[in-house]
Amino acid sequence: MAAELTVHQLIAKHRPTLDQALEAIRTRAYWSPHPEHPKAYGEQGSLDMAAGKAAFDALLGTRLDLGQPGTDDFVGGEVSPYGIELGVEYPHADVDVLLPAMKAGQKAWRDAGAEIRAVVCLEILKRISDRTHEFAHAVMHTSGQAFMMAFQAGGPHAQDRGLEAVSYAYVEQVRTPDTAEWTKPQGKREPLALTKQFTPVPRGIGLVIGCNTFPTWNGYPGLFASLATGNAVLVKPHPRAVLPLALTVQVARDVLSETGFDPNLVALTVERPGEGIAKTLATRPEIRIIDYTGSTAFGDWLEANARQAQVYTEKAGVNSVLVESAGDYKGMLANLAFSLSLYSGQMCTTPQNLLIPRDGIRTDEGPKTFDEVVADLARSVDGLLGDDARANALLGAIVNPDVKDRLEAAAGLGEVALASREIANPEFPGAVVRTPVVVKLDGAKPDDEAAYMSECFGPVSFAVAVDSASEAVELLRRTIREKGAMTVGAYTTDEEVEQAVQEVCLEEAAQLSLNLVGGVYVNQTAAFSDFHGSGGNPAANAALCDGAFVANRFRVVEVRREA
Repeated sequence: MAAELTVHQLIAKHRPTLDQALEAIRTRAYWSPHPEHPKAYGEQGSLDMAAGKAAFDALLGTRLDLGQPGTDDFVGGEVSPYGIELGVEYPHADVDVLLPAMKAGQKAWRDAGAEIRAVVCLEILKRISDRTHEFAHAVMHTSGQAFMMAFQAGGPHAQDRGLEAVSYAYVEQVRTPDTAEWTKPQGKREPLALTKQFTPVPRGIGLVIGCNTFPTWNGYPGLFASLATGNAVLVKPHPRAVLPLALTVQVARDVLSETGFDPNLVALTVERPGEGIAKTLATRPEIRIIDYTGSTAFGDWLEANARQAQVYTEKAGVNSVLVESAGDYKGMLANLAFSLSLYSGQMCTTPQNLLIPRDGIRTDEGPKTFDEVVADLARSVDGLLGDDARANALLGAIVNPDVKDRLEAAAGLGEVALASREIANPEFPGAVVRTPVVVKLDGAKPDDEAAYMSECFGPVSFAVAVDSASEAVELLRRTIREKGAMTVGAYTTDEEVEQAVQEVCLEEAAQLSLNLVGGVYVNQTAAFSDFHGSGGNPAANAALCDGAFVANRFRVVEVRREA
């Protein structure tokens, strides 16, 4: 089949989905083309649960040769947080060969235009969606997420974020018309007349530096935003979470090749143990865009040193929940318990600091002292995780030894209100599974402040006693301003307190969730509707996803001619 025909078929196939996505980002209403339920897969070419697991098992111990130029070695070594050695080997690149090869295909990709680039990206996402069960196991065994979370967050939710990025990219590129006829009257003289042509042109090669915990969810926005705006994309996964992004690159290369484009527009590079190639790549002159999720230290380094590139970072923050009063006390406790427990707190959106007045709070069950609130929350977490099977399904596994070390050290920072306990996973005896720890701290003590004003990534939360609601609001402000926050939560029945918290979040640019007591949690965001991060505080310099996330990945070049 001719490439041109294939592209036209893709427009017919995917344009309706693109139009629905454009409407969704306009209205911010709920919408997703990717099913969340595992049983929705298995028809029309997609893998069902058994086929997906078999496909994943068939990958173990193999070499994933992507046919990339400049491959000088194959590297492996991933070990699942569940105790399984994956044994997959991936291409290591000689970037002096690979990067020029990636640039070679950009002219044809640029000239294809925004619509064709968008539908090719949607075809990549569709093929990934068809393999969601396979990808779910890949995410599970690199991130430590429990299967259902890996299936949903690593599958449909990640695909939604990728599609969202494509949609914003399309909107920004078509904001300027392809051509314009310009006529300027000159009185009695002939008018000046020009024909103007406007072309979105890519910045260059985008570099996606993947993270360990959410390789697809955090990787897809930057990958697809750069690709949809005409850039080639080099994917450098986290050494412990290569497989999901390697499979993504494989699918992208297949689709690009089948539609007549250069497959080297998307490539993978992995690092040998201890090689640390991210810094080297990030400062290469060919790299013009960088997307990074991870530690604040390396994010700050990228922002300071990758001067030739447009850098988008999601780093770390200290997320707080202010608890001033509760109209549904039991609902609040259940909601918070789930938020603290999900994926063992290994999310950039998990609450860390619970700011509670030391004199207690008002609730629909009567007054509750500070100690009662913390004890009731501890019981709620215990109740949620009391059954080991349920606990394993919520907690997943500890992703790396650093998280385990922080968890164990946290118990020595203050009075332990909820001790962490070890849970056995019968299916994966090698998994390290721990319940959350909650530690009481005093907001007025400098030694305690050193603890709660530092990010403690993992299943660690601090119940911080403050003198009053106004003190809590000011501590919230200072935390966001100095440390950043991906999320803020608040529970209050007082209109003045609610307005004060809202004003702080507006002034400090932090995303706020108020009085959540149902099935929506502060650490979850929905593509097409919620913004993940704001780009306006130290936790991240970009939001997923908005116009600013895509608009600077390309520039518009004008050609003028006499009419």
